[in-house]
This record gives sequence, C-alpha cells and structure tokens, in this order.
Amino acid sequence: MLDDSKIIQQRDPQQALKVAANQWQQAAAEVEIYNAAHDHRKINNVVVAGMGGSALAALLVKNWLEPVLGVSIEVCRTYELPGYVGHNTLVIASSYSGNTEETLSCYQQAMSSGAPVAVIASGGKLLEDAQAQDVCNAVLPSGMQPRMTTLYGVRAVLKMLSHFGVCSEDYYSQVANYSDWLQAESRQWLASVPTEQNAAKQIALSSVGKTAIFYAGHVMAPVAYKWKISWNENAKNVAFCNELPEFNHNEFMGWASHPVEKPFAVFDLVSQFEHERIKKRFVASERLLSGKRPKANVVSLQGDTVLAQMLWASVLADFASIYTAILNGINPTPVELIEKLKAVLAKD
Repeated sequence: MLDDSKIIQQRDPQQALKVAANQWQQAAAEVEIYNAAHDHRKINNVVVAGMGGSALAALLVKNWLEPVLGVSIEVCRTYELPGYVGHNTLVIASSYSGNTEETLSCYQQAMSSGAPVAVIASGGKLLEDAQAQDVCNAVLPSGMQPRMTTLYGVRAVLKMLSHFGVCSEDYYSQVANYSDWLQAESRQWLASVPTEQNAAKQIALSSVGKTAIFYAGHVMAPVAYKWKISWNENAKNVAFCNELPEFNHNEFMGWASHPVEKPFAVFDLVSQFEHERIKKRFVASERLLSGKRPKANVVSLQGDTVLAQMLWASVLADFASIYTAILNGINPTPVELIEKLKAVLAKD
C-alpha cells in the first residue's frame, strides 16, 4: 500500500508528505526580530511558555544547551508562570497560531511581572498584542500545522536567546549548517522510495494497528515526545513516551504483568550521546523484559552531534507517522477534534 502512489494521493490530499520533505528548508530560514530594543539586563533564567509543538521546540533547545548554558530554561505548559519570574527572568511566549489560550494567559502575567518579554508567533492575538505593546517579537511563516514547524521553532527560540545575551548566535547558525544534510537524509523517506529501502515506511508498518510507545534517554527525551505527538496528531493514534533512567524506576515494572502479545509497538530511540549508564540500561532492560513485552524496534539516531540527531529524528517522526496515517486510512493533516475543543472552550 505505501508504494502505491494513487493510495497516497487519496489519503494525503493536503500533501503532508511534501511538507515533511521540505522541513530541511526550515533549518536555514532566517528569523527576523522586531521591536528589538532591550535594556541588556542580566538574565538569570528563562521561561518559555508554550504548548504542543511550540513547547517541543523549546524542550529540544533546553536539552541541547543544558550542559553549556549558565542559566536554566524552564518550559511552561500551563496557564500560570512559575512564581520566581521577575526582573531577571526572560519570558518567551511562543504560540505558532498566536491564539493558544494557555500561552496568552502567561503572556499577560509576564507583562505585569517586570520581566523582559519576547513573543514567537505566526499571527493571532499574541502577535497582535506584542506589536501593539512594542514587545520584542519574531514572526514565523503562517499557514502550516504547528507540529510541522519544529525546526522553525528551534531557530526562533535560539535567535531570541542570543538576542537577549543568553547564548551565542553560533548556536542559531549551527542549525542552518545541517540544512543540506537534512535534505539528503529526507530523500530516503520519500514516497517514491520503495518500502524495502525506506526506514520511515518500515517504522509505520511496525506500528500500524498497535499502540506505539517511544523510549529515549535523558538527552533525547524531547525526541521521544516529538514521536509521540506526531503519532497523536498525524496518525490519529494514542501513543506514549518515557525516558531512561526514570523508566527503570516505575514503568519498567509495569511490563511484568502484560502478556507479550499485547498490541503495543515499542521503539527505543538510541543515541551515542547519552550517558554510558543509560546506554547500559537500554540493553539490560530489553534483556530482562524479553518475553514480557514486544521486542523493541531500535531506531539508531543519525548525526554527528546532539543537534543533528534531534533534527534528523524530528523529520523522520513526521514521515513515519504520516505513513502510519495512510495505513490507517486517515488524512494526516486535519486535527478536527482539537479545533472542536477550542470552539467549545471559546464559548465559556
């Protein structure tokens, strides 16, 4: 089925696969900052307020730069900012649509907190308010599904961090350095590449009809989250994720009572950049869970740096989850239930 171009065209009428194939362009997209003036105060910590794909971009940046930054980054995925936000906290309100109610709530709190505030959006009320209030902002290209703008989001967060002196602009430039490589890697996953040579199609076939569970180590934990939300929104499947070593302290035991034939598809997203003890935990966990859970499908993340592997895995997740949607007979692009929920909440 996945090698039948007619079926793919019928089930992917809005060309989600084409969007996935062009994500490499986001890595090199320039981010312009408007209302850029600020007072150059010392930043002691950073809070990025965002949900879904906007939060994901910040989580990727956080885990990538965590070992080298002199400040902490917290990703706030709710309606209220942490109590410590104040004069020396940079608050970045990030919402692709600009209408995410949780992020709008945090933005309003930030504006009355005395903290420096920045906004990342493609439009909506958030960008409208930022422009009206002369708040530093970056405008993303509009018209896409937020989950398909991860690389735009990463670039924008890094641009804001460098603009406020939190990190060097070199980190922003490093993302662009992988653009051509990502384009070449993406060609392996195109619909024209047959299943036996196409890792994305093979992953989809391994997961279809099952509940996908994605595991990663601490460094790549946001990657596991990316795979989860790609399966949720593209394939319209329930999926779960967790990270090692935490997994070994609770969920690991949960597999003990599950018959091995349970309809789960387990994926280990493995990186050589994880702590050596985490690498050993992956091997030991698989051995001890043999006969208790389905054998894990090992996805060895490709790339010569942590950043490269994060970008590579993010693009692969979209390809594989879109192919899963096609196998499910579902259009991967619309998220109608989310839109219905927003409409219901808007009436209150």
